[in-house]
Amino acid sequence: MKRVLLFVIAFWTIAPVAMAKKDPKGGTGNPGAEEIHWITSIDELQRKMAQQPKKVLVDMYTGWCGWCKKMDADTYTNPALVKYVNNNYYAVKLDAERQDTINFQGRSFFFAPEYRANGFALELLKDYLAKGGQMSYPQTVFMLENFQSPTPVPGYRTVAEMEMFLTYFGDNAYRRQPWDQYAKTYVSRWSKGQAAPTGAPAGH
Repeated sequence: MKRVLLFVIAFWTIAPVAMAKKDPKGGTGNPGAEEIHWITSIDELQRKMAQQPKKVLVDMYTGWCGWCKKMDADTYTNPALVKYVNNNYYAVKLDAERQDTINFQGRSFFFAPEYRANGFALELLKDYLAKGGQMSYPQTVFMLENFQSPTPVPGYRTVAEMEMFLTYFGDNAYRRQPWDQYAKTYVSRWSKGQAAPTGAPAGH
């Protein structure tokens, strides 16, 4: 399963940075629109997982990251994407530079000044970093039920790109198809005219 779930991203999306204001609760600033039900407390996430196991999407950001704000404004506001995430995932907003202590599965994670990141963020990215990945933002981390197999996807992602990553895990397609086959035959349901994802899971 690790072979299927560990991503090696070959190319990064390049686009002009557009700044968009993010409200403190992680919303889009549009109170009339349906929004992703973001969780900001790791304790709350663990309580929800204990009650009802689901897959997890972690949006790892920083306060200074313009690409993160652009993704909030352009990607995480798509109505179909919002509905799919709310139905299939626990969605977590994680400030990678938060300096408080995070307690997760019996371990305590502290701010690591040498990396300018919280140890929990480093833990989620450890396999990716060990393979030469960079500590950059945004980072989207997918986990299976009960926090299994953290899988980072670095960089800004469009609606069409996120759709394919979300459904690959959310629809359990990873159990049936290798990534290259899934990506080759997938037809976007949520967004037209946007490029498909670049890169592939390791070993494919």
